[in-house]
Amino acid sequence: MSIQFSGMIGHRLASEIIPAQGPVFDNDYITRFAQTHEQAGFDRILVGYWSDQPDGFLVAALAGVATSRIHLLLAHRPGFVSPTLAARKLATLDHLLKGRLAVHIISGGSDAEQRRDGDYLTKAERYARTDEFLGVVKRSLTSEQPYDHQGRFYQAESAVSAIKPVHGHLPVWFGGSSAEAIEVAGKHADVFALWGEPLAGAAQTVAAVRASAARHQRDIGFSISFRPIIGATEAEAREKAAHIYHTAKQQLAESGHHFGLPKPQSVGAQRLMDAAKQGEWLDNHLWTGIAGLVSGGYNSTALVGTADQVSDALLDYYRLGIKNVLIRGFDPLNDAREYGESLIPLTREKVAAEKTLARSA
Repeated sequence: MSIQFSGMIGHRLASEIIPAQGPVFDNDYITRFAQTHEQAGFDRILVGYWSDQPDGFLVAALAGVATSRIHLLLAHRPGFVSPTLAARKLATLDHLLKGRLAVHIISGGSDAEQRRDGDYLTKAERYARTDEFLGVVKRSLTSEQPYDHQGRFYQAESAVSAIKPVHGHLPVWFGGSSAEAIEVAGKHADVFALWGEPLAGAAQTVAAVRASAARHQRDIGFSISFRPIIGATEAEAREKAAHIYHTAKQQLAESGHHFGLPKPQSVGAQRLMDAAKQGEWLDNHLWTGIAGLVSGGYNSTALVGTADQVSDALLDYYRLGIKNVLIRGFDPLNDAREYGESLIPLTREKVAAEKTLARSA
C-alpha cells in the first residue's frame, strides 16, 4: 500500500495562532477548505468531534457534497446515539457521499468533557461500551434479517437496517492508547490512529496493536498525526516554529482558552507529555513545543524542516508499517495548499521509489 494522506477540516477558520473567525458553522469556509484539500491531493479529511461544537455529520455532509473524490473520515463518540440508529445514520451519509465515508471511533479521554453531554461512565466502562457499540453497528450494517440484542449497555428487538454502506463495509478507524483501547481496536478497527509520538514509542504501539489484532485473527492498518512546519531551509522552518510557539502562547494568555482540556484519563495525552519532557527536539525533526504548551491534549507534535527533511521523517514512520499520515497546519487553509505543492507529492515519490527498489532487490 502506498502512503495515504489525511487532512483535518474545521467548521470555521481557527487555530492556535489564528483567533476564531466567522460564524461557528461557516458554510463558505467548510466548502472552500474541503475543496482545497481535494485539489491538494489529500486522500481524506477528518471531521472532528467536540462536546461544544457543530454536529460532525452535517459538517461532513457539506464537505462531501462540495467535493467529488476526497474521502471523509467522521469522528464519532459512542454513547450519545444508539448503535442501531448510528448505523443507519452512517450508512445514509455514506450514500450521500457515494461511498466515500469512514468512521473514526473515539471513546473519550476526558471525564469532564464527557459529562458535558451527560456521560458519567468511567474510562474503562466507556471502552466496554464502545466494544458493544461497534458490535451492534457492524451487525446492523451486515445483517439482512432482524436480530435481537441484549447487552450491558444496549438492548434492541427485531433490529434491522434497510440501508447498508455503498461498498458493503464501512471502514472503522480507532483512537485511544490505553490497554483497554488497544484491546477494542484489535477486535474492531481497520485502522488504528496514533498521535505523533517519537519513533520508539510509535513502534511499541504498533507492536501492541498488531498483537491485539492477531488475537482476533485480524490484520490492522495504522495512521499517525503531525503538524508539519515547512521552510525553504531548516533554519527558516525552525524560525517559523518559534513564531508559532510565541504566537500560540500569547493567544492562550489573552483568551484564556487552552485549545483542549487537559485529559488526565488520556494515555495518548500522557504519552505526548512524556515526549515533551524528553526534550523540545526529538528524533529526526520532531518538535514537541506546542504539545507541551497544551498539555498533550490533542495531535500537537510537529515535524519541522524542509519538505525534503519532513518527507524523510515521514518515511521513518512508514517503515514501521504506518501507511496513513494525518497532517494539518497552524495556518490551516494555506498550509494545506503548501502540503499539496511540496510535501505530499515528494513523499509519495519517495515511497514509490523505495517500493520499486525493494521489488528489484
